[in-house]
Amino acid sequence: MSFSYEFATERAEEAARSAEVANLDNVRDRALRSEAAWRDMADRARKTEESRARREATALAAREAAPTAEV
Repeated sequence: MSFSYEFATERAEEAARSAEVANLDNVRDRALRSEAAWRDMADRARKTEESRARREATALAAREAAPTAEV
């Protein structure tokens, strides 16, 4: 399984739900820290995916614009 924005977002939501139902302060705090970390990772994964898509689009445009050698 590859790491993705969706995966990290799902883990963040899980951590948020855990924080909501936690009875102990330290458990709630841990879940909230986990949620924040997962949201940060999700944001970085989204940025990476967007950057990759832009690079691929640029490379495709460059290949299409390049003259082809005919034999």
